[in-house]
Amino acid sequence: MLDKDLLSPGIKITEADLADLPPTALRIIILQLAEHTARQEKRIKELEAKVCELEARLNQNSSNSNKPPSTDTPYKEKERKSGKRKPGGRKGHKGYRQQLMPPTKTVTLNPGPCSCGCRTFTDRQPYYTHQHIELPEIVMTVIHFILYKGKCTVCGKIGKGYVPAEFSTGFGPRLSALVAEIGGIDGNSRETIQSFFSSVLGVKISLGTVQKIIDRASAAIKPHYESIKDKARSVKVNHLDETTWKNSGKLNWLWVMANSVVAFFMVHPNRSQAAFEELIGAWEGILVSDGYRLYQSWVNLRQSCLAHLIRRAKGLSERSDPELAKCGVWARNELRKLCKMAKDPPTKAEWRAFYARFCRLIALYRDSDSEAGKFVRHIEKEMDSLFTFLLDEGVDPTNNFGERMLRFAVLWRKRSQGTSSEKGNRWVERIVSLRQTCRLQGKSSYAVLVAAMNCYFKEQKPDLEWIKLAA
Repeated sequence: MLDKDLLSPGIKITEADLADLPPTALRIIILQLAEHTARQEKRIKELEAKVCELEARLNQNSSNSNKPPSTDTPYKEKERKSGKRKPGGRKGHKGYRQQLMPPTKTVTLNPGPCSCGCRTFTDRQPYYTHQHIELPEIVMTVIHFILYKGKCTVCGKIGKGYVPAEFSTGFGPRLSALVAEIGGIDGNSRETIQSFFSSVLGVKISLGTVQKIIDRASAAIKPHYESIKDKARSVKVNHLDETTWKNSGKLNWLWVMANSVVAFFMVHPNRSQAAFEELIGAWEGILVSDGYRLYQSWVNLRQSCLAHLIRRAKGLSERSDPELAKCGVWARNELRKLCKMAKDPPTKAEWRAFYARFCRLIALYRDSDSEAGKFVRHIEKEMDSLFTFLLDEGVDPTNNFGERMLRFAVLWRKRSQGTSSEKGNRWVERIVSLRQTCRLQGKSSYAVLVAAMNCYFKEQKPDLEWIKLAA
């Protein structure tokens, strides 16, 4: 039998060698060549598939995958096409004008001399109010408590004066609330707070003191945090999401449970079922979320985020493989139509036509081993959670609201690299919960913080009715 090493790269077979070979040997060589070619073709297909997959990964961005916008490269941004979309508000967009505030002083301006030289005008009436706003000169209120001691004239004991409890910390509620506002509501560093106090207020304050004030603010808003948690767990529809968080360099997770009135945040060491259950407590409402497998096991009603599916479909539509691209374009178009039904509900005929096309898409690619098959099988698995927004009022077709609630915390994490203690985790979850809840309800976070610090210094219970009665 012919040695199989004859097909090795270092061995050459000439025409003369072939002419001297018997038919049986030639047949073996042909079979070996066919087998070798088949192996090479299989290997080429595997490498082509690998290249296609790597190119798809390389081309991923926030518009065609679940990657966050912060990971997009600045070198591949598309330039804005001139004249296609001008900057500024869109047609029909309700504009915003500076609101008139109650005046502290009013100046009346009469018409000046007319061009004809006359200085007398009749039927005078105001036609416009120009508002000028300025900060007053900031003068700090500084109280010195001079503590005396003396000897009792009866028993001879030394008696001392003590600072009233509400003044014992050395910093009042408004100043303490300002520290919490700059450091928590705005997410600035301790050094920024120190610089602001020195430059604007003329107050020299140490970093250790800033931290102590923040610790007091964290304790003061704990009742607000607990009330926000209770309110979130009482609402019918909630958006849930999570993002990474760092605590002393260790991976933690920041969870959010948000609705139209409150946003409840929780920093937890894990991204697990236990963390999920700790977040929601006994809540059994309608869950709006992405396709994370933890949320897929939710036993009650759920709305799967269509925006995540649309981005995945868009990623498929950009693949070089025509079959993958065809599936991606089809799925993207159908999912976009489904998403628009939230604002423009379909007729019965439109719904039947859409559902028939959607089922045909799944049936066509369900058994495929490609990325298209994997994608439509995921859609089929989520089928019961795709249309909840059409059946229950107040349910959004996407989880964009939950992602918007997380955005501030994500930016804070990028600036500060997270926290360095469990105490820091508690501060973050409390102040971010208060911040986003105040924004949702149109309340001044500074006013809430001042009231909270006042109650904390006086050891009184804060007013939480605005959270409990929010609707």
